[in-house]
Amino acid sequence: MSAAHLPATVERREPLVEARDARLSFGATPALRGASLVVARGEIVFAGQRVDTLGEEERSTLRREHFGFVFQFGQLVPELTAEENVALPLLLGGARRAKALDEARGWFDELDLEGLGGRRSGELSGGQAQRVALARGLVAHPQVLFADEPTGALDSLTGEHVMNLLVAVARRQGTTVVLVTHEPRVAAYADREIVVRDGKMTSLSADRVAS
Repeated sequence: MSAAHLPATVERREPLVEARDARLSFGATPALRGASLVVARGEIVFAGQRVDTLGEEERSTLRREHFGFVFQFGQLVPELTAEENVALPLLLGGARRAKALDEARGWFDELDLEGLGGRRSGELSGGQAQRVALARGLVAHPQVLFADEPTGALDSLTGEHVMNLLVAVARRQGTTVVLVTHEPRVAAYADREIVVRDGKMTSLSADRVAS
């Protein structure tokens, strides 16, 4: 797991995301055994607020307004066009359709997706679909973007293109990126790396400032 502190020039401040003694099991198999993690702004408590005491509606609001997500296989809604997929977080947040779609369209030039706004997921290549998913994750300017193996379904060249775009846009927006990956070449994009082994965080590298 890697945490990219964005932008790199931001001074260290109070934690934005903090997990203390986190424990999680899948059946009898422990995934986390007392893991703790602190992620600063620009780099379970969110901005001083306990997540585990929130109701479901409050958690939904937190996810919608402060978090963005990019998944390994994009998870686009197949019934929607590419621009509608990107606009979805804004629509769920109450934005008017015309305004949300206009905001979404602005991302297509940004991510080399010109002319693809009207296509559905089945009409996009893997790299195109993942860039649409990236735009969807960033369109609402989240404080934290969680990216789970965002290049896992892509070839190496397309994966590098997606990661370069992710880092460039997130740095410009000042979005903190929490990146989960098994690929060393993807982890290299992060400012620091946290290794989870046998349910515990077993090593923490020194901070690396990305060029």
